Parts: sequence; structure tokens; C-alpha cells
Amino acid sequence: MSKGNYISKLAFAMHSWLGLISGTFLLLLGLSGSALVFLKEIDHAINADLLQVKQSGKALSLDTLYRKIGKEHPNLAGIAWLNPDAPANEAYEFRLYQNDGKLSTYDLAMVSINPYSGETLREGKLKNLNPSVMYWILQFHWSFQLGIPGLLLATLFGITMLLSCTTGAIIYRKQLWKVLTFRARLKWTNWRTISSSLHRVLGVWALLFNVIIFFTGFWMNKFALDPGYWKKQTITCPLNSLSKQSIDYMLWKAKKSMPALKIKSVYLPTQPGKSFKVTGTMKDQSAFFDTGNSVSIDPGSGQIISMVHLAEKSVGEKLEATFFSIHAGSFGGVPIKILYVIIGLLPGLLSISGAVLWWRKVKKRYH
Repeated sequence: MSKGNYISKLAFAMHSWLGLISGTFLLLLGLSGSALVFLKEIDHAINADLLQVKQSGKALSLDTLYRKIGKEHPNLAGIAWLNPDAPANEAYEFRLYQNDGKLSTYDLAMVSINPYSGETLREGKLKNLNPSVMYWILQFHWSFQLGIPGLLLATLFGITMLLSCTTGAIIYRKQLWKVLTFRARLKWTNWRTISSSLHRVLGVWALLFNVIIFFTGFWMNKFALDPGYWKKQTITCPLNSLSKQSIDYMLWKAKKSMPALKIKSVYLPTQPGKSFKVTGTMKDQSAFFDTGNSVSIDPGSGQIISMVHLAEKSVGEKLEATFFSIHAGSFGGVPIKILYVIIGLLPGLLSISGAVLWWRKVKKRYH
């Protein structure tokens, strides 16, 4: 057997087993990921009666809402205000970081509040469907709703998909250019030829997209490989230690220190050693850079700790700042998002067609 044939045979064996082992999970990741492309739009459509609020007078201070949440949820690792750019008729959305000391749970929760009345419109943990089915899907996409082990599992399946793409490229290396130049046609003779040609064509067209999506997903979740992170999750979160400084004052100071910043998220500290932090993009910044700029403030003294500008970061850091927007498709408008939905379904189709090919080969071997 020639070296080339040996490599192809080995690649085929690896490709088959990788697909069989991870196929179901990759299908679930693809389906959930496609749904999440329009997370906010779907969530607000489903819960329009809750999240659309009537503007009446002046909104309550952010500090008031922060202390309300801190009082009602006394053991928080932190709070994130997710929509500081929300229009006046939209509820404020907060993510709650919790830790019950159990590895079996991924301790994220959410609360939506009417900024004018202070009324809690919805709240709950993301492991439950009650606050939002879309945010349940979001946590499922991160961890299969299996806690920290599920987070690790999703991370590892990102690696298996990268290996699957690599072995698939080796197997179909002679077909790549034909498919990309539309010279490879689908064969409709029978189920064997249909599944084989469909798998080849879809696999080639999805190759680059899958490599990018699964690599960025793996990279953002690589902290799941850190034993130190696992150890921290076994320590129950202590009682809150809320900011001595007004949240509104620190937000005003952050805006003043970086006036060109378009704030995307605000981190509200609830534990000692944590800083108040705003993150976002600059007004002239490309849509590919979802974040990269931040201002951190000491909640005790109210003094600025650090100011970070994306423009001053290294090439590697700038590239990493694009990972979320590329992974989620948030850098473009509706056409880009629709494309992401369609292409995001391809791993599932590839898993199905690959399983059909494998089954037919096994069936043929024993008959």
C-alpha cells in the first residue's frame, strides 16, 4: 500500500469514528447554534408582553436596581447588565453569576426588570425553561445542560469537529476544487450515491465555515480545560459584598474617561476583589470587533484601575476580539444571520449523511 493510500485509509477511519462518536452532539450544537443567531429577536417576540415596558417619567437609577438584585439574590459571584444600549421602552436585562458549589450545575441565571417601576418581570436560572426558552437553549449550547462536565464535553467536541474537518479534507482532497467550481454533481441514482455525493458536496462547502465556528467556540470555552476553574466551582459563593460607590457614579466616570466607547455590557461587582467594568466598541470600530475596549473602576474608592483600548492591543489580541462576533454572526445584518442559520445546520446534515454511509458500509460487510 502506498503512503498516500495509507494516509487516506487512516483519515477515513478517523473521520468515520469521530463522526459516529460526536455526531449526535454536533447535531445538537448545530441546531441550538442556528436558533441562537436570532436569540434576542426570538426572545423578544415570544416575551413581547413582558419585555416591552411603558415609559413613565424618569428611569430608576442603576444603583437602585443593582442593590435590589443584590438583596434578593444574596450569594452572587457577579452581575452583568446585558443591554445598556436598550431603547427607553425595553426592560433591563441582567445576567446573574452564581455558584452553588456543585459541578453538576452551570450556575447562570437572569432577571429582567422594568426600569421605571423596579418590578421584576421575569427571573430564574438558565437551566430552567421558565425565564426564557431561548436562554435555556443558550446554556444548552454551552454545556448541554450538564453543568461543568457538559461545558468540557462541548469544548472537546469542538476539537473533534476540527479533527473531522481535517480528515475530511484529506479524504476529499481530490474533489475540493471540483466541488468549489461546481463541477461535482449530486448523483441521484440510489440512496448510496445520494448520501455519498451529498456528504461530499456539503462537507466541502461547509469546511471553512465549520473550522472557523468550531475553533472560535473551542477557544472561547477553553477555560473548561483548566483544573483551577473546576476547583473554583466547588466553592459555594459567599454572601454579597456590594459596591461602596454608586454604580451610576462609576458608569458616569467610565463614560467620561472614554467618551467614544459604545457600551455593550456593564459588570457589577458583588464580591471583594472584583471591579466595576464597562466593555464595548469604539464608534469607528469594525463590527467584527464585538468588544476589546474597557474601563475598570475600584468599587471601594471609585478610582479608575485600568483603561484598555483595542487599538493598542497586539495583532493576536485583536484577532481574538473578533471571535464572538464571527462565532455568533453578530457582525452583519439579517442576510448574514440567515446565512449563519442555514450553514449552522450543515454539521447535523453531515452527521446524518455520514451515519448513513457508515451503516451501508457495515451492512455490506456482513451480507
